[in-house]
Parts: sequence; C-alpha cells; structure tokens
Amino acid sequence: MKISYNWLKEFVDVNKSPEEISVILTGTGLEVESLEKVQAVPGGLEGLVIGYVLECTDHPNSDHLHLTKLDVGGTEPLSVVCGAANVAAGQKVVVATVGTTVYPTTGEPFKINKSKIRGEVSEGMICAEDEIGLGSSHAGIMILDADAPVGTPAKEYFKLNDDYMYEIGLTPNRADAVSHLGTARDIAAFLKVGITKPDVSAFKVDNTNSPIEVVVENEQAAPRYAGITISGVEVKESPAWLKERLAVIGVRSINNVVDVTNYVLHELGQPLHAFDAAAITGNKVIVKNVAEGTVFKTLDDVDRKLSADDLMICNTEEPMCIAGVFGGAKSGVSESTTSIFLESAYFNSVSVRKTAKRHGLKTDASFRFERGTDPDMPVFALKRAALLIQQVAGGVVSSDIFDHYPAPVAPFEIEVTYSGINRLIGKVIGNDTIKAILKGLDIEIVAETEEGLSLKVAPYRVDVTREVDVVEEILRIYGYNNIEIPTQIRASLNNSIRPEKDTVQNAISDILSANGFNEIMNNSLTKSAYSDDLEHAVKILNPLSSDLDVMRQSMLYSGLEAISYNQNRKAADLKLYEFGKIYSFVDEKYVEQQRFSIFLTGAFKLEQWSGKAVAASFYNLKAVVDGLLKKLNITDYTTEETTANGFAYGLEYRRGNKVLVSFGSVASASLKKAGVDKETFYADFDFDAILKLVRKNVIVYQEVSKFPAVRRDLSMLIDRSVSFGQLKQIALKTDKKLLKEVNVFDVYVGDKLPAGKKSYALSFILQDTEKTLTDKAIDATMQKLIYNLDKEAGAEIRK
Repeated sequence: MKISYNWLKEFVDVNKSPEEISVILTGTGLEVESLEKVQAVPGGLEGLVIGYVLECTDHPNSDHLHLTKLDVGGTEPLSVVCGAANVAAGQKVVVATVGTTVYPTTGEPFKINKSKIRGEVSEGMICAEDEIGLGSSHAGIMILDADAPVGTPAKEYFKLNDDYMYEIGLTPNRADAVSHLGTARDIAAFLKVGITKPDVSAFKVDNTNSPIEVVVENEQAAPRYAGITISGVEVKESPAWLKERLAVIGVRSINNVVDVTNYVLHELGQPLHAFDAAAITGNKVIVKNVAEGTVFKTLDDVDRKLSADDLMICNTEEPMCIAGVFGGAKSGVSESTTSIFLESAYFNSVSVRKTAKRHGLKTDASFRFERGTDPDMPVFALKRAALLIQQVAGGVVSSDIFDHYPAPVAPFEIEVTYSGINRLIGKVIGNDTIKAILKGLDIEIVAETEEGLSLKVAPYRVDVTREVDVVEEILRIYGYNNIEIPTQIRASLNNSIRPEKDTVQNAISDILSANGFNEIMNNSLTKSAYSDDLEHAVKILNPLSSDLDVMRQSMLYSGLEAISYNQNRKAADLKLYEFGKIYSFVDEKYVEQQRFSIFLTGAFKLEQWSGKAVAASFYNLKAVVDGLLKKLNITDYTTEETTANGFAYGLEYRRGNKVLVSFGSVASASLKKAGVDKETFYADFDFDAILKLVRKNVIVYQEVSKFPAVRRDLSMLIDRSVSFGQLKQIALKTDKKLLKEVNVFDVYVGDKLPAGKKSYALSFILQDTEKTLTDKAIDATMQKLIYNLDKEAGAEIRK
C-alpha cells in the first residue's frame, strides 16, 4: 500500500519529519517497507530561478543567437547566450544557473556549465518548458507574468512541493488502514492529537431533474448501496494538483471524473464507481445476480463468463459492472459523457473475494471490499466525491442521494477487564492510560466499573471483536518498545518425549545428504486426478485451480512431479528425499499422517574416468532403506512382496500389522500420470510408526566378543515363490544364540534347474560370546537350520 506524506498531513496537523512518521507507523503495526522522496517534476527544479532580461542584443558571430544580460537576484547580472527567437528585453524568464542539472521532458539530464559560445561567455541557460520537465513545448523560452519576483527559486514560483511516498506492508487484518484516513488515525492516536476529515458541508442537491431508480435484489451481498446523479459534467484532463497527488502513490491519471473516484478511494478507503448515465438503459440500476454463463465484457475488453454467484450492477437490459471488482466496457465514463451516476456501496467481503478470485481480478476496489470496508462511509464518501467532481468537472447534483441500508451494521460490543489487559501486556500501564488510548482509537467507552470497561468498537475495525484484540490495539499505541524486558526468566522443565521428531529427521537427512541425496519440499495441495481413492480425499472448498483441488493422499505424485520438472530440464539422474504429510477423510474424520519418501531414477553412480555410469536399481534403494533402519536400530521386522500403492514390484517391511516402509519400482501408469518417462524407484516410510519404534528402542552396551566368528555356507534348491526374507526369518528363529547374520551371495534361475525352482546360496555367521565354537556345536546348529529350512520352506540342500 502506498501512502503520501503530504496527504497524511491534511488529516493530522503535525510537524514530524517523514522519517519520524515512518518510525511511528512501523511502531503501531503499519510496517513501512520503504520511504521514497517523490518530486513533482524530475530534479524538482533545483538550481532554477526567476530572472529578468535586462538587455538583449544580436550575437556578433551568429545570425540566430542572442546575447542577454539577466538579473537573477545576485550582485552582478549574468551573461547568457540564448538561441530562442522569442527572447527580448523586459521579460521575466526561468534561468538555469551554472552547476544546475536540468531534467528535460525527453532525453537525458545534463549539467549547465560556464562556457563560450561562438566566442561569447554564457553563464547559464534561459529555459523552455520541455527543457525543465514542465511540459512538451519547445516553441521558445517560457515567458512569465510581469509580476514574477526576480531571484525566486522556480520551485517556489511554480508551487512544486516535494512529497514522500511510504510503501506499507499491510497485514490482512488491518482493513481499516487501507487509506490515508485510516493510516492517519494511527498517527493521531499515537501522538494524542485530533484528526481532520474532509469538509462536506457544502454538499447540496441542486435539483432532482435526473433521478435514477435503484433496486437492490440481493441485500445479503449488498447490505448498503448508495448513489447519486450529477449532470452537466465536462470530462477532460484532470488539473495538475489531482494528477500529481495520484502520481505520488503510483496511480495513473485517466480523466477528471475517474481520477476523483480513485482519489476518494485512496483518501477515505471507500471504493466508488462512476457510470455514464446515458448507458443506464431504462433509467434504472438493479443490484442482482445474473444467469450462469452470461458473457460480460469488462473495461479491459475481455469477455468473461459470469457465475450465478457473481453480484452484478445492471440496467434493465444487461449487466454494467461486476460489483466491487471491475467495471464494464459499455458503461464507463468517456469524453462524451455529460451525466454520471455515482455509486458508493458496502458489499459483502466474502462475495467480492470469491468473485475476484473466480475471474482472476485484483483491483484497488476488490482489495478493500475483500477485507471489509466501513459500512458507515458510503454516503460521506459520496458527498466528498460529488464536491470534487463539481470542482474539477463542473455539473450539478441532479438527484437526491439514494441510500438503501435496511439492516445497519452494529458496533462490536466487547467487555474488557483491567487485570486481563495488564496480564496480556505483561505490565501495569494504568487505567487512565488505557482509557486515553481507547479514546484516541475511536473506541467508545460505554460503561466503567472497578474491574473493567464495556466498549463499542466501530464496525470499520473488522479485526477488533474480542478482549484480546482490544489489548493488541492498546499495546501497539502504547508501544511495544515501552514494555521492559524482565531481569529474571522463569522456565519449567520440558518432559517431552525423546528423541524428538526433529532429532530423528535431522539424523536421517544427514545420512542421505552425505550420500548424494537432495531434499525436496512440495505443496501438500495436488490434483484429484492423482487420487486412486477420491472418496476419502480431503477436498478443497475453494481451490486455487484444478491442479490444487485436493490434499495429497500419498507422497508419490508430488515427488514424481519434481522428477518430471527436472527431467524436462535435462537433469535426469536424481536422488531425492522428502519429509511431509498426507491427508485423508475416513469415518467422518480428517486424518493427518507424517511420511518420509525417497526417490531414485537415472544413474545411481555417475560416469567417471574409472568406470561407466551405473543405473539406479531396486537393490540400490533397498540398501538405502536397510541402512536407514539399521541406523535407527530397527531390525525386528518381516518382509512381504507388494504391488500395491503404485508399485510395479516391491517389498514391505512390517511390524505386526503395521507397514513401516514399502519400496520398489513405480508402476508405469503412475509414471505416466506425472509425466515421468524413466524407471523410478520409490520408498514410502510411515514416519509416525518409525518414531514410535525409535522411542521404544533401548540401546544396551555389549562388549566386543573375544572369540572368533565362523562362516558356513549352504546351497539349496527352493520354489521360486520363496523369498530370501522368508529363509532369513526361519534361520533366525531356529537359533537365536549363535546365529548372528544371514546373507544370500548367489542366486541362479535357469533351464538347468527343475521347472518352478531356483537356487540360493546362503552364508551363515556363527559366534559364541562366551567360548570358542567347536565343530560339534557348529554342526549341530547347521543340522537344525537344514531341517527347519526343509520343513518350513521346502529347501533341498545341494551337495
């Protein structure tokens, strides 16, 4: 939001510098992000003075130059060579003295230096209006009125005042401050001074010759609607003061009538709209909704299809304006307009917000209506605008003010206690101080007791509805910096569960990042096309787009989108991981789960001088998954094959009925949905379940065994349906004391084996921590393993 320093001073009579006002605004919650000096014309006419031409003779060495003597208020006259045909003795002119930088209307600035022109000394320049940025004419030098005081700075003569523009980072709750009046209220409250509103006492209805009937059909979307007719206006360029005032805050001048509506919007925070009265067919304005799909051309010449929920300002035949958002191409004010209907309304903020979002329109009017305008302002703003229009465009008020306001918005009634105020502030600031601040904020004290106050808050303060809101108002005016930092800090011990989630997450991140993985962070909003269970998806009531209409139910597709984005930019070798949440709606309840995912695609090992690139495989991902679980000391789990949840093939690690992690190759159908064209491997961890197991882990120190480990190998023939995980589980269950490790080191499947069979070679590491293993003990253990593997898995030992 842009605010003018000079404009603010019309509301609050203070002698504070722009920098001091900046500090005050930031302290009261209106953070000033930048403060910029703004000049009415480039350079501000610095160094230019009013001069008097004492003499003017022809240049002896030129047929078009002149030698002049100028009185510019100094001790000696200046000699200036001038090429303008209209220069003559006795004129008052604008003179740029030596050392002045001149800013022409077109072209680059240049500095005036003392010089010789055709052999004659020149100590300045007599200026044309385009040479100093005051216009575009270069027909000759500027000739001023005879009473122009010699030696007066041109800046003073032309009444150019420098201004300062504040760029304020307005928070969404401060709808009351979206204007110079609203901003001035905070300054006045802080400095304990009065505030001066524009005087509208001169407003009067000249006649009622041009009444326009107004009908409000949708009172919920338009709780208050006011309007007036002004006839006999002359639409033309705005006067300089109006254009300059708008230019300071970055508003482009259009014409005098439209400029007035923009002026009042930024002055009072009340959006207005001027209709060409001749375009109001049937001499009737109707505030209503129109049929779904109605085509309406807006001021930007775009045809828009309207929703049945869009509130429209219509005549008897067609819509003229999207209420509170954007005007129509047919009913706008133009140079041919002679009569206008001026609208000033209080529209429902939710209605305007949905309409503006639906059509992708963000205007100064919708910005204010969306946040909530002052329901008591429309008529006052209407009178202010009418007076300004008469001032700059002429005309007469040719109708009574129409004001449809069937259900006035009541002030907010709030009870506050002194003890509650002091408790939340953290300091006793005194009852008199509290009451003085509330008065300065225009908050009415209805009743007072020893315990507290009964208040009425004007409805323009849409964010002040509770005691805590009132306390915030008091504190920002009292000053956050006036709350002393305590000399003692009291704290209680935190008995939170250890290890904390962040500790575990950081440990995992450190491992993966150290091994070449990159962390990604994706939006939890995604498109419903990714959902395989839309019935249980969490749907967004007002989605930003069709691609962001549900909360994600899986980490898969957001990761695949990241992969697709990178692959499309020639970054195909990816190792990614992400921590995030997934969402579902089950049994009439919203469920949120913490997940953790890993993605591998392209080359797992990049090409180097010492070897070729190695493509990522399922086993690369399995090694990463196993390594993480081992690092987290999670070892007691079962393994099952899976093709669910978007996998072409994969594994699940389970603890009872709980799936800790599922991982494998992503199915081609899922890759196609996200636009990924290379095989991708994906692991999905239930991070909530992982955390519970980590917190239950008890790490017990065990002395390193003094006795050596022994390895024995078995080669066996098994059914192809039997997995290594099943064999490992059988083996570990057979001997829990001596058997320390089981591994598969060879697999063979081929036509030399019986149909439906495969060959596995397993290694077994045996160790006794109390004594050296004997051959007898080793053989006994191996015999038990052979027996159980045969009994439970049908393993046939190969000799």
